Amino acid sequence: MSDPTEFGPGRPVVLRGGTVLTMDDAKQVLPRGDVLVVDDRIAAIGPALTVPDGTVEIDASDGIVMPGMIDTHRHMWQTAMRGYGADWTLTQYFVWYYLEWGKAFRPEDVHAGNLLGAIEAIDAGVTTCVDWSHGLQTTQHADAAVDALQAVPGRFVLAYGNIQQAPAEWATAPEFRDFVGRRLTGDDMLGFQIAFDVIGDPAFPEKPAFEAARDLGVAVTTHAGVWGATGDDGIRLMHDHGFMTPETVYVHSASLSADSYHRIAATGGSVSVSTESEQSAGQGYPPTWALRSHGIPVSLSMDTTVWWSGDLFTAMRTTLGADRSREHLEAHATGETVTHAALRAEQVVGWATRGGARALGRDRDLGSIEVGKKADLVLIKNDHSPVMFPLLNPYGHVAFQAQRGDVHTVLVNGRVVKHDHRLLGVDLAAARRTVEQTVEHLRSTLGEEAWEKGMNPDVPETTVLDNPYTYTDYHSASTHGR
Repeated sequence: MSDPTEFGPGRPVVLRGGTVLTMDDAKQVLPRGDVLVVDDRIAAIGPALTVPDGTVEIDASDGIVMPGMIDTHRHMWQTAMRGYGADWTLTQYFVWYYLEWGKAFRPEDVHAGNLLGAIEAIDAGVTTCVDWSHGLQTTQHADAAVDALQAVPGRFVLAYGNIQQAPAEWATAPEFRDFVGRRLTGDDMLGFQIAFDVIGDPAFPEKPAFEAARDLGVAVTTHAGVWGATGDDGIRLMHDHGFMTPETVYVHSASLSADSYHRIAATGGSVSVSTESEQSAGQGYPPTWALRSHGIPVSLSMDTTVWWSGDLFTAMRTTLGADRSREHLEAHATGETVTHAALRAEQVVGWATRGGARALGRDRDLGSIEVGKKADLVLIKNDHSPVMFPLLNPYGHVAFQAQRGDVHTVLVNGRVVKHDHRLLGVDLAAARRTVEQTVEHLRSTLGEEAWEKGMNPDVPETTVLDNPYTYTDYHSASTHGR
């Protein structure tokens, strides 16, 4: 095991002799390639590179070097409840977080979830993660969220949201504007979005939040095409008022009509697909087939570890599985047989890397291994695993064979944050203590009976089936109100 102190500030690093997936426009795959990192940038790529004196050499032979993965939608504040809702439906998630217990989270609980979620991300080779932070009931919660993200050596985007209040209220409040001025200072390691949903109410109560985002010059990320909650009516409202832009990220988009897909495509937006979530929770069938047919750019995301995994290896393989399953079933329904898969492993690896960079407007410096781009890199290598050989199809190996435990080395912004399967500069024991305090707070606040019941909560007789939000009485006529 290497000495972590060898990765000193300003010291160049070279990854030697790996299979390099550049994910560049030419889709180059370099066998036995080297990648040289100087400061925060990729300085050179090629075989047997000559490197500066004092360069730290990392043996990447028998491994895969790829761009850092990018998750465009993860509710990191919920990480302290890992696995709690394994058997939930989306309706039960809404009941627990939106209607009943989400308000029990204190700023320190948001901090705990974000801290663990951020550590988990870099450990799995996710070098950029969008914190879809819709638990920010106050700016104190928001400060706690940012404090946690900045305590971990990864690249993050705070997507600010608050499910306990109307978007028009929190996004226009003076304290929100003050928070933006205080905490979002142009730091390259901390991006910013505004996160809220559009339920389709003809009064368009979310309009002031869009105007606030436009005034601040930041992108909106929104859960669209979520069965029973957000659908075509919301997309039409956004489009008719001129709020659909190339920077807009539509999460899920799994139960939309062709009309909505046309509007997203025409305005240049992208979709964050969370296949594990869509398959299990009920937003709709993972829509990658429809997105491809409409030419809509795709990125991948994990949604929340209150249910699912926190790595993009799982996202890639479940996305391939869902897309191919649908293709086969459609063929079978007409007596046909699929002979060549439409979605290939190379494409989903691209969605997990460059697709995320494009969604975040960072394709100029993230998402691919090219000279001059930021050095956000992942080495997949595990000399103790029989799964790492033979290495024949590197895209297929990443998408179907590799796991988070095979992440050997991670660099973020040129800094080695994980090496030889060990995180560097991270106090995991302290994170554990913080999370344990949050779990204890939640259990004591709910009481033991409610805590146990919460793993399979009853659904109250409210409008939660058609509208999980409380700032309007509107319910869609497209589902239960039909």
